[in-house]
Amino acid sequence: MEENQNTTTEAEQGRTAIVFPGMGPSSFADVGRYMVLDRYARRRLAAADEALGYSVLERFRGADDEYSEATQIAFLINSVALADRAVDVMGLSPDVCVGPSFGQKAATAFVGSLPFADVVRMTAELARCEEEFFSTQYSDVVTQSFVRAPKERTMEILAEMEARGEWHEISGFLDSDFYFVSVRESFLDDFKQRIRAAGGYSMYSMRPPVHARAFGDLRRKAEDEVFSRYEVAAPRMPVIADQNGAVVTSADDMRTMLLDTFDQPINWPDVVSGLQAEGVSELWFTGADNLFHRLHCTTKNFRVTAVTPKTALKPAKKS
Repeated sequence: MEENQNTTTEAEQGRTAIVFPGMGPSSFADVGRYMVLDRYARRRLAAADEALGYSVLERFRGADDEYSEATQIAFLINSVALADRAVDVMGLSPDVCVGPSFGQKAATAFVGSLPFADVVRMTAELARCEEEFFSTQYSDVVTQSFVRAPKERTMEILAEMEARGEWHEISGFLDSDFYFVSVRESFLDDFKQRIRAAGGYSMYSMRPPVHARAFGDLRRKAEDEVFSRYEVAAPRMPVIADQNGAVVTSADDMRTMLLDTFDQPINWPDVVSGLQAEGVSELWFTGADNLFHRLHCTTKNFRVTAVTPKTALKPAKKS
């Protein structure tokens, strides 16, 4: 009788997923102390330095671009190091993995589809690849995030733009009223004004832009110049694709998901549905995340634990 009761409790608890968040602003001032003091971060930092042949911390300290190569590498290091801590110290044993947007890179290392050193090198090479691409193509495009905009009115605004020949792409569906939309920078102020008039709130602009179907040439460039030199393996646990919530278990599907990030919008509500279909009831976010773990569709459907550089430096509570 007692054994059956324990089994029921375990089933009710559901499965656990680890989530590596997409990249947001994360400066040296924000996370430098964590990278210097935390033993897991120091270990991953040393491995990244060896893989790249330069000091990531020194370049990160001097970076003045929030999406520079060194900044991206630092975000990757911290996400993986926080996962190390969650597993080693906090008892995390995930059944499923997710990596929306930039988080795909840390997820790729965590599930063993590429060794960490290869993910570091690939991330650096992709940063250079994107910088080169956007210096000559779509250099006037930004991706704007906004929230509290009713879906019906948002779609009307986008339809009005299309009717007038104003280029745009939906780059992300984050929640029922939360979107990423890529627009020409010359139209950005007008677009933000329309969103404001609809009751929405504009958050931040991303440069370079992300996840737009128009960036097919970037996808091909990345595949030819970067991915062609890496052999992506099947993940050691199921991964939920951030574009459509599909379950990824093969090497081919993992590689496709990584390439889809260039020219397919992310869809977090689909990820939520995919996680629920896998029986997941608890999410652990490992990384400097100010977005995904706070979304309404996240918090209303899962128990959420956020492991960030700030929480990692807090003294352990005495029992």
